[in-house]
Amino acid sequence: MSDAGGTENIASFQTVDADHGRLETRLARVSTEVAWLHERHDWPGIAAIATITATRETGGNKTTATGHYISSLPLGPERLLAVARAHWAIENSLHWVLDVAMNEDRARNRTGNGPENLAILRRIALNLARSEPSKGSMRGKLKRAGWNDNFILDLIRAAA
Repeated sequence: MSDAGGTENIASFQTVDADHGRLETRLARVSTEVAWLHERHDWPGIAAIATITATRETGGNKTTATGHYISSLPLGPERLLAVARAHWAIENSLHWVLDVAMNEDRARNRTGNGPENLAILRRIALNLARSEPSKGSMRGKLKRAGWNDNFILDLIRAAA
């Protein structure tokens, strides 16, 4: 990550997680020596460049993915991994649920304020369903709210 291609000023941090029959290894490498980038590019505020290489082994299969990052913060590699994982937690806990449980990607509204208004209503419904303490899938809670007027009223009353 340096101009000469050396690795003398690169900090690294690695995590290894083994769970649910898979082994996941994440290696973050960060360099805050970015003066050479300032000379070549007009990127104001750049403070670090980084890569995260994630390797996942499940059964006999092994996959590797590498992400490249430019940061305005001089994060260390341990913090970079935490930030990247937090981002994917949002993706997995919100966007995936909106698509899978509410079929958001199939929505046909495309003009005016309709898409934004329906997106807000979906998020309100998701937050109401998440606040309901019973165990069960999000899809099940949403269906129950659609089928049972008392259940949806209880959700709304609990939020008020």
